[in-house]
Formats: sequence, C-alpha cells, structure tokens
Amino acid sequence: MFNKLFKKSKDSEIYAPITGEIVALEKVPDPVFSQKMMGEGVAIKPSSGEVVAPVNGEVVQVAPTKHAIGVRAEDGTEILIHVGLETVSLDGEGFSVQVNVGDHVSVGQTMMQVDLSYVKEHAKDIITPIVITNSNTSNRAYTVTQNQASEAGDTVLLTYES
Repeated sequence: MFNKLFKKSKDSEIYAPITGEIVALEKVPDPVFSQKMMGEGVAIKPSSGEVVAPVNGEVVQVAPTKHAIGVRAEDGTEILIHVGLETVSLDGEGFSVQVNVGDHVSVGQTMMQVDLSYVKEHAKDIITPIVITNSNTSNRAYTVTQNQASEAGDTVLLTYES
C-alpha cells in the first residue's frame, strides 16, 4: 500500500521513428510545425525510408494519402509522424503503409516504407516532424534529446514524466 503512496513517477520515452539528422521543431520550414501549433516535438531529416513505431501503443490514424501516421502510447500520449512537407499532394505515391488503425505496435516495429528519392523530387521537403498532438493539454514537460543523429527504434528523441 505504501509503495503506491511514495512511488516516484518514471520518465517515459519516445523513440526515433526514422533514421537521420535530428532537427529542432522550430527549424522546420512550415509554421504549423515550427510554431508548435500542433504541439511539442522534434523533426528528423531522414536518411532511411523505414518508419517504425516510436512507442508501444495503438495506431489511431493513417492519413488517406499515407504520408502521416498517428500512434497513441499506452499512457495516452498521441504522436503524429508526418513524413515530409506538402506530401499530402503526392496522394500516397512513394509511401507503403504496413499498419492499420487499431493495430497495436511495439517500439521499432515497421509501420511504413518511404521512397525518399521520390519524395525528395516531388515534395517541398523530406524533413519529418514528430509531434505530440496532445502536449498542450497534458501539463507535461518534454525534454528533447541533445543527440544530432537518430537511429530508428533505438534513439530516444523525447522524454517526459509519466
């Protein structure tokens, strides 16, 4: 009984969903992301086209144009992985999604394959924002990694107290 009363909260972690160069969200060349209108987060300039689950949780959104996936972590944190900028106009070309809404995923599980060459050629940018869409209502403090490079499923991007 006393263990629950004095139990310290632990830090939760969000892992990199894609391998590449870590970039501050404020440097994303799109005000919706850079001004954190959608929430706290970080971005990655991908060097690999594999997108993996950043947390253990449930897929809650797959964009009809396949360029974005939303995952709800077990603690209720909602994470949006938005591959590239203005990629909705690609209408799914260059994206192969391997999960469906309602699927349970584990950290590192492949969710999508992206043809980075195609996206580089046809979209505004390949930079990939990773945003906590319910951060504005959670009253949590998020800490962004100091790492400059990410390895999909291995690098911790963000931590927060749960």
